[in-house]
Amino acid sequence: MKAYVFPGQGAQYVGMGKDLYENSAVAKELFEQANEILGFRISDMMFTGTEEDMKKTKVTQPSIFLHSVILAKTMGENFQPAMVAGHSVGEYAALVTAGAMTFEDGLRLVSKRAMAMQKACDAVPSTMAAIIGLEDKVIEQVCEDITDELVVAANYNCPGQLVISGTMPGVEKACQILTEKGAKRAVVLRVAGAFHSPLMEPARAELAEAIEATTFATPFCPIYQNVGGKPHTNPKIIKNNLVKQLIAPVMWTQTMMNMINDGATSFTEVGPGKVLQGLVKKVERQMLAESATVEF
Repeated sequence: MKAYVFPGQGAQYVGMGKDLYENSAVAKELFEQANEILGFRISDMMFTGTEEDMKKTKVTQPSIFLHSVILAKTMGENFQPAMVAGHSVGEYAALVTAGAMTFEDGLRLVSKRAMAMQKACDAVPSTMAAIIGLEDKVIEQVCEDITDELVVAANYNCPGQLVISGTMPGVEKACQILTEKGAKRAVVLRVAGAFHSPLMEPARAELAEAIEATTFATPFCPIYQNVGGKPHTNPKIIKNNLVKQLIAPVMWTQTMMNMINDGATSFTEVGPGKVLQGLVKKVERQMLAESATVEF
């Protein structure tokens, strides 16, 4: 069974999508449609902009969405997923390509999401950090024990890699403690704020109204959502999980495990970069190691 996965923020780069625009009439039409919907030429920023342009939230998230969706659409009949999943903002591309909502609605929601998240980031100085080489439960406990600042587990990316999110002092304190507890690395990320944490509550409330007003259809294949990591096809449940996603952790490890257990035999990453392919391999290795230790 073929599984398709869609990357999230951090995968962007200058020049992304330019080859699609130049070599596909379908892609060119969709890029021009996106320029009109957004009210600025995002295609110009994607193709020939600067690194600083690509870091702007109003550009970053729509750019990743556009590259992923347009790439999928140019695949034609070769794009036949049995299941899909997207990491953070990548979930919107997964939903559009699986037929749960239109390209236009997906782009508008992603743009709204980016703006709402930026406002939430501006309200409270905050950040994220990748913790490498510690068990999830150790990281979770350290975050829980820090009560004078907010810091939570935000992205369960793969075994041995968990991203924490919170106030700047909270993340800094957690990194120091986790390093003392044996983390191989604790790297503060260059992001605008504390995504997938309670600090995104103002953005969640703002986005909830827009999601509720958008028409969702039953996708033609299950989408494994970040909230819970389980497959869904019910539009109402999909909507609810999409609203929760901004303040809830991305359960990517659990998502990959569930997809594999449900029969995924191949994973194709649709969008910029190959980060998710690397995470899938680490999950597969962990599952293989665990099955090898089972006694019959």
